[in-house]
This record gives sequence, structure tokens and C-alpha cells, in this order.
Amino acid sequence: MKQEEKSPVYGRDVMELVTVAVEYCAFLEQAEGKTRMSFVDTLMKLLPLLYLKAALLPKYEILDGEYLPEDYVSEDNYNIVRANINIIMGEKDDYLDVFMEDMKYSESPILATVSENLADIYQELKNFVLNYKNAINDSQMMNALAAVKEEFQFSWGQKLVNVQRALHEVRYSEEEGY
Repeated sequence: MKQEEKSPVYGRDVMELVTVAVEYCAFLEQAEGKTRMSFVDTLMKLLPLLYLKAALLPKYEILDGEYLPEDYVSEDNYNIVRANINIIMGEKDDYLDVFMEDMKYSESPILATVSENLADIYQELKNFVLNYKNAINDSQMMNALAAVKEEFQFSWGQKLVNVQRALHEVRYSEEEGY
């Protein structure tokens, strides 16, 4: 029996999500010095893939209550990624968001930033990838999958589509060279 037939953690959809998540994290970690044009162009291709790969996963249950996924991304790592994105995006970092939780209590859109949303997604995916990679058994891998799928449903999936809308505007704005 093949490995993927024994456990869903080796299935094609899971491996594709892991692959795209690794690519996304590496891209943001190496973003310093990129032009806004190349940065936005790459993200406009990566973000839909991330969404699709996460959406294709079924919901998983936490298998082992003793081992819960760890947080590997430090505050310093998060802030470096966010700051690099902020520098690249410059004046295009801010956008108005109507799909934030705080919007329920406001009559006007709320200011959001591309850098913070992309860094939040980075944090979730980097933690997932490292938990998945460092797992010593299938139940730990399943717990990492369960956590990333749950966070996709309740947090980073919405941030992804919101920031993609903002990046689309930057990418296809009338300004030359955006």
C-alpha cells in the first residue's frame, strides 16, 4: 500500500498546499529589494493558488490533544516581513477594507494594510509548514493540517481575498509602473 493511501497527510492536495505555502513564505522572506511591479505580479499568481489549495482540503479534526501545533514565527520575524512589504508597497500599502470584523460597528470602511495582511498570512503558513515538516508522526501532521484549515476558514482566507483585491487595484491602476 502506498504512503498516501494510508494517510491523507501524503495526499496530492496536501502536498500541493505545502508546496505553494513554502513558495509563498520563501518569496516574502526574500522580498527585500524587489520592485513593486515584480512583487505584486508574483503575488497575483501565488495568492489564488494558495486559496484554491486550502479550499480543496477537507476539514480535519485534531487527533492528539497532547501535541498542538507550535508557533515558530517570532515577533521579530513577523515584523521584518511586514516592514519589507511596507517598504515595497510604499504609499500603496494602505487600502480601505469593508470585510473586517470591526466593520460591524462602523458605517465607514476601515483602513487596512497590504503589509500586515500578507504578514499575517505568512505567519499562519510558515507555522503550518514548520509544524508539518517537524512532525514526527502522521497525527502531528494531521494536527498541523487541521489548524491551518481552521485558520483559513476563520482568518487568513478572508485576509487573502481582501488583500488580493487591493493588489489587483495596484496592479491594474492607470499609473504606469505602479
